[in-house]
Amino acid sequence: MTIAQTSTAYAAPFGELDALTIGTVAVPGDKRYDALVSPWNVAIPVRPAAVLAAHDAQDIVEAVRFAARHGIRVTPQATGHGPMADLTTELLVTTKELDEVVVHPEGWARVGAGVKWLAVVEAAAPYGLAPLSGSITDVGIVGYTTGGGLGPMARTYGLASDKVRAIEVVTGDGELRRVTHTERPDLFFALRGGKGMLGIVTAIEFDLVEQPRFYGGSLWFDGDDAATVIERWLHWSDDLPELGTTSIALFQLPDMEGVPPMLAGRLTLSVRFVWTGSAEEGERRFAAMRAAAPVILDDVAEKPYTAIDSVHTDPLDPTPAYEAGHVLTDFPQEAVDALLALTGPGVVSPQILVEVRQLGGAFARSGEHPSAFASRAAAYSLLIVGISEIPGVEDHAAAILDALAPWVGGHRLPNFTFTPEEYVDAYDEVTLARLRRAIRTYDPDGVMTIGGVLA
Repeated sequence: MTIAQTSTAYAAPFGELDALTIGTVAVPGDKRYDALVSPWNVAIPVRPAAVLAAHDAQDIVEAVRFAARHGIRVTPQATGHGPMADLTTELLVTTKELDEVVVHPEGWARVGAGVKWLAVVEAAAPYGLAPLSGSITDVGIVGYTTGGGLGPMARTYGLASDKVRAIEVVTGDGELRRVTHTERPDLFFALRGGKGMLGIVTAIEFDLVEQPRFYGGSLWFDGDDAATVIERWLHWSDDLPELGTTSIALFQLPDMEGVPPMLAGRLTLSVRFVWTGSAEEGERRFAAMRAAAPVILDDVAEKPYTAIDSVHTDPLDPTPAYEAGHVLTDFPQEAVDALLALTGPGVVSPQILVEVRQLGGAFARSGEHPSAFASRAAAYSLLIVGISEIPGVEDHAAAILDALAPWVGGHRLPNFTFTPEEYVDAYDEVTLARLRRAIRTYDPDGVMTIGGVLA
């Protein structure tokens, strides 16, 4: 492709970048531009001055150095599950083509920055191994892991970032570096929890766990029974050992293809459960929840790890979503009442999903090597997802957060941070100081867009 024009918004000759790289460079008006910049959340307008679909790590080196020469900023994107319009206005570098996947039977994996969890789940399964993947395996590994990585086995095994062995990254100064806990430990700390503040990850290596099967899935109740079921869930989960990870979610699913008829067009409550011990013990532990109220759909059973997506039942197709959330210091009955007053039976709510995850267990403990993840003390996480076109969805989400304000506290989960301004709230002062020091060291010219939010 010949890129002749200079961006109208930024005086950068993107034809120069095209000549320096193997991958595709596109600007608005080019045939491939829309396909390259399109995020999973189609409600967020991602319209950079130019986009590079990197072919390899050297393409990314050239892109970062080009940006420094011309005084523009760079934002990375892999799968596009967490875009922020304010951060993607200049040069967007997509890493979708970096698709290396190697699983070592002795218990670790190496992947390129464009790989999603599903590829590793399937490659590890024949060895009885599993990664600490997210609530849906369609999510990219790098963005998820650099934000900590809170998955459906978090109380047993901790965060995905705790399992990282090495990261290969093009830092903001245009250098390709291999980073471990002994090689540039300051950068190893900052990359695990700091999202894309320091550079663009090209590959990542991480440990797997021995988990060929699990006992779990989702158990669904009518929304009219939400108060009763959540009260039972609170008492039951209080005594849940670390072998169990659980969450609840209020759903209002549309009547459409792919939604089970008994769940469509009504308020329902899903209790999610993953037990990493024996199926017999898991079934015995979960019996109290099965008895909480009449069940309308029971998908909790012993399964191979390849069925892990059945726990959270997240949507696969691109969605115009509005998202909000925070972490909670507690979730007592008073908080439940406040939540149900805005989202429960008989209430007109524009939200598709309101989720509360129990944290604690291994999630609360630091990994073997310190990281920039500062949310360990949170007791629960709160996530609100609505359809962006529905009138009042943002105001209603804000009302939920206001109602739960007495129990909101601590540092946001980086992966549940939805505006640039919220990033500062994800870190304590010591972690912020370390991140800022790393940014000054590895991105002295402020080339990485995300790092600029901490300036």
